[in-house]
Amino acid sequence: MRSSDREPLSGIRVLDLCRVVSGPFATMQLGDLGADIVKIEDPRQGDESRRYGPPFVGGESAYFLSVNRNKRSCAIDLKSPAGRDAVLDLASAADVVIENFRPGTLDKWGLGFDALRARRPDIILCSISGFGRTGADAGRPGYDLILQGESGVMDITGDPIGPPTKVGTSIADLVTGLYASHSVLAALMRKSRTGEGGRVDVAMLDAMASLLTFNAGMYFASGQSPRRRGNVHPTISPYEPFEASDGWINVGVANDKFWAAFCDVIDRPDLREDSRFVTAPKRAASRNELVAILAPIFAGRSRADWLQALGVAGIPCGAIKSVGEVCETPQLTQRGMVQTVHHPAAGDVRFIARPTRFGDEPPAPSTPPPMLGEHTSEVLAEWRGWTDDRLERFALEGAFGDFGRSFVRSPR
Repeated sequence: MRSSDREPLSGIRVLDLCRVVSGPFATMQLGDLGADIVKIEDPRQGDESRRYGPPFVGGESAYFLSVNRNKRSCAIDLKSPAGRDAVLDLASAADVVIENFRPGTLDKWGLGFDALRARRPDIILCSISGFGRTGADAGRPGYDLILQGESGVMDITGDPIGPPTKVGTSIADLVTGLYASHSVLAALMRKSRTGEGGRVDVAMLDAMASLLTFNAGMYFASGQSPRRRGNVHPTISPYEPFEASDGWINVGVANDKFWAAFCDVIDRPDLREDSRFVTAPKRAASRNELVAILAPIFAGRSRADWLQALGVAGIPCGAIKSVGEVCETPQLTQRGMVQTVHHPAAGDVRFIARPTRFGDEPPAPSTPPPMLGEHTSEVLAEWRGWTDDRLERFALEGAFGDFGRSFVRSPR
């Protein structure tokens, strides 16, 4: 656990009953802000994402390492009576419990909201699921690909004449995790005013549907579903990628002022007065003709040349970078956004740090993603004052599965 008291959530305890991506990403956001995150893992194999790979580094999944920093791990069997009692005991010392099992699972195990609230009346329980706790689809499992499709996001992503296309990252998991973390912050604020905890219900479908914004607005206004536009903007052109001689760039000629400057940069002042392109609406209507003119122009110079020339003229532009380029870009490294933490098995692990700063202060140093069950005895002693005798008794009762053998002392 980090000792810094300057982090915003220092002193807040979060019991993390999550696995894979959406829940772990949510709890990592809270951990990055200073909360004490205790991750409960199945003692048999731990969080499923520990097995997602390749790549593996020192036997550890890069996938798991990417969403589990600033946490401590306890190996506890939620399906055993002794494990349930151990988790309920930890919950009595927690401010927040976050879980992302299918609705009804925790109730079946005796760990539902009523059981938690009986131990701590002001507990906040945040539940993340695919479709929410209510509604006809409440029992359906939630997976990122499925929710990208069910939410309409895939239907508006990709080439207009190609198939629906998923976003290149697990956007449904990640945006749901972000909503969950900021909802927990809101619940903590309410609790500070009223003293009351309560339930927070975050559904992946709801989260993804909320991203439709103006696309949903267009449907509500017209009754017509928007169609895939690929990289094309419906009202601005050129506002899209172009291929230079050695890579791709994005160009955003967002108004007529930029258009005039753009024509000078590409050495085509004649296009300024071309009747097809003289105003933004006309350029949008004549996009195909305009792109046919611009594509060979951009192909004649390098990416760096175009970015330099367009940038000097004040025209919005940027490189389309690979993930590797982004991870090494000076703008991120100079701001301390690429950090390193030492992991006992994986060695030095690099990661993209939290994007928020307070008073221009960089984030406090992170702790490495935990090894499975690494902090079980430490957390139980720290949060609840468990003695070695109690730890051994629960181990013998099956609370920690085979992992509990390490807590059983040799006969004296």
